[in-house]
Amino acid sequence: FWKKFFEFPEPPPGVRRGLGSGVIVEGGDGKKYILTNNHVIKDVDKISVVFYDGRKEEVKVKGRDPETDLAVLEIKTQDVESLPFGDSDKLEVGEIVLAVGNPFREYHTLTMGVVSAKGRKGLSLPGGPTYQDFIQTDAAINPGNSGGPLVNIRAEIVGINTAIQTTPTAGGYMGICFAIPSNMAKEVLEEIVQTGRVVRGYLGVYIKDVDQDMAEALGLREKGGAIVNQVIEGGPSEGKLEKGDVILEVNGEKVKDASHLMRIIARYEPGTRVELTIWRDGKQKKVRVKLGERPPREALAEGKPETFKKLGIEVQTLTKDLAERLGYEGEEGVVVTSVEPGSPADEKGIRRGDLIQEVGGKKVRSVREYRAALKKVKPGQAVLFLIRRGDHTFYVALRVPQEEK
Repeated sequence: FWKKFFEFPEPPPGVRRGLGSGVIVEGGDGKKYILTNNHVIKDVDKISVVFYDGRKEEVKVKGRDPETDLAVLEIKTQDVESLPFGDSDKLEVGEIVLAVGNPFREYHTLTMGVVSAKGRKGLSLPGGPTYQDFIQTDAAINPGNSGGPLVNIRAEIVGINTAIQTTPTAGGYMGICFAIPSNMAKEVLEEIVQTGRVVRGYLGVYIKDVDQDMAEALGLREKGGAIVNQVIEGGPSEGKLEKGDVILEVNGEKVKDASHLMRIIARYEPGTRVELTIWRDGKQKKVRVKLGERPPREALAEGKPETFKKLGIEVQTLTKDLAERLGYEGEEGVVVTSVEPGSPADEKGIRRGDLIQEVGGKKVRSVREYRAALKKVKPGQAVLFLIRRGDHTFYVALRVPQEEK
């Protein structure tokens, strides 16, 4: 199966370049495509691939899904072998797996290891995927391996190599590596091939895991399910679910935790009516919710950068859980989750964890209100932010960068 993957070639001197790996797969429409990570091809002007036999091709993006960190590339070259998908649900801890890719420009590298664990989630990755159900392996994965296949001994794809656990001093393999399960990757591939994008069902709630202590406090017999921290105003669940409800089942399928609930709901088409078994006021009851369409985490279409992106800030609505952790109980606003180095926000001293309460003199209580306030600001204009940090509040003026000519 050595011929069934590709690497990015080395571009000419002076060109800013990135390298990664990928795997050739059948798209279900009679054509072959390259499956890779979204972070490998994100924000690039040109993508070139070189196949194992030395042939090179410039390719286009068929579609990408930042929520899972997957992307699909169209290729004209069709007289190449493809790898079949295996069933990642059937993988067992201890099973032998092989990682294929392009680590540190060492083309055509294969390493061997075992499945160390399954169902890893909550990884803090740059622009990290929302839907996490990673396979952990000790097969050596290093920078450049991203997007390459993790295969079983039958040369079936069981994962897409995506991330490693490392330290700044190590900078590479430490025996803890992560791959996106093939079943998740296959679903994304099929939808992108059919429609060019991934559409998911959406409940419109903020949720959290129910651990043993919380289960006991709520009168549940065992941990599991997902507790509703907040119902989004105007969302599909408004008037159906309440803060403090525990979602136990979806159409009879038991919910393990918050991440599992997100994956279950994502499988349904928008507009589908689902029956939720919930725990409310010490009793089980059933409610029906018509799912909406999950809003994209980032715009996939090309166009002018939005104001809130050019300022270099990423934010999320302040939930009750976040307020308790950050000491903002009783407050409203949006919390800064990241600040881009060198951005206007960074230069003015805005930090991760700051609470933005006003933009341009208007209160913001959600990401939607925050974005609405910033859309009125034109390039070159300055806008006033009211920031709360700990026990103190202060104003910061940020100027939106001019459009590049």
